[in-house]
Amino acid sequence: MHILQPKHTKLKEKETEEILSNLNISKAQIPKILSNDPSLPEDCGVGDVIKIERREPKGSASDKDHPKEGDKINLYYRVVV
Repeated sequence: MHILQPKHTKLKEKETEEILSNLNISKAQIPKILSNDPSLPEDCGVGDVIKIERREPKGSASDKDHPKEGDKINLYYRVVV
């Protein structure tokens, strides 16, 4: 994994159920990611949910709340297709 690449993690089935329940959505409503995407972990298959962790860029609007670079991590979810 490259240093600039966001961290991609495959969620366990229980974690996936919790996220879907908390967000009140189904897997069909999650944005998609292709199964041949090079950033995916090797053990991913179609239908798996991926958590992507991206650090807040320096100089963003939220720097007033988080003055240190890398303090805030944004989470994104994708389903493998």
